[in-house]
Amino acid sequence: MKSIILSMLVTLSVLMTSSCSHSQNGFLVLEGPYLGQKQPGLTPEVFAPGIVSTEHEEWGSNFTSDLKKFYFNRQGGKYKKSTTLIIQYKDNQWIESVAPETDPLRGNPFISPDGKTLHFGKRYKERTDAGWSEMKNLGAPYEDIGIMTLTVSSKGTYVFDERGTDGDGLLRYSRLVDGKREAPRLFSNEINTGLWTAHAKIAPDESYIIWDSERDGGYGETDMYISFRAADGSWGAAINFGDKINTAGNDSGGYITPDGKYLFFGRNTGSKNSENYDIFWVDAQIIETLRPKP
Repeated sequence: MKSIILSMLVTLSVLMTSSCSHSQNGFLVLEGPYLGQKQPGLTPEVFAPGIVSTEHEEWGSNFTSDLKKFYFNRQGGKYKKSTTLIIQYKDNQWIESVAPETDPLRGNPFISPDGKTLHFGKRYKERTDAGWSEMKNLGAPYEDIGIMTLTVSSKGTYVFDERGTDGDGLLRYSRLVDGKREAPRLFSNEINTGLWTAHAKIAPDESYIIWDSERDGGYGETDMYISFRAADGSWGAAINFGDKINTAGNDSGGYITPDGKYLFFGRNTGSKNSENYDIFWVDAQIIETLRPKP
């Protein structure tokens, strides 16, 4: 009886937080921006509960630059292996489907601010008149670095991570100087400290970088951090996002939506031995609450 009541409450919660129905083919149809979800304030909320974030594992979400396609990965239930799903805005409705094998956004690559390049770590595709180019490689020296995530600013600066052999991980950057790309450089020890240091995202205007790491003084497992760029071009101290974002579990993979309004990230809502990753979102204004005062 309790399980029936709980199921009814979850269903009611989904209907109250979004406008939804079902199409003739059975796919869930949502109405309104951001999949019809009530937009959050400065306290993180689960994104699209029961629709995107479920009892299974979901991670690696991303909106396209026009905000009309939302990609995320799921494993569990009928998806025995990691599967990229897409919810796209068509005919004034959001409709969910499995991303086809030919979709270049499967796996959630980073989309450059100008929308012209898809970065898959050390590989990339360029937009063409016919769609997207064949996969290309950045070449040396990137081919010798175990890059998981590479992001780029509007000025062309690369910021990327490296898989650590002992769980440490390193973050590097490479700028465009007079039209030429400089050799990758390590960030300072202030940023490259701790375990599992990864998933660095640089702001389009290079005013900050976001990453995650497990380090002393954190709230538990992997926490999210931010560093703001000073007027002289140097990077400031690593600032923990605090207990509104970080928990005793794993909080990671933060990124800002293309319109600059929301911070999305992943959180392990299970235990250390029973993982259940969900996707959370929060008003991007939370970044300004962390910015050092002049």
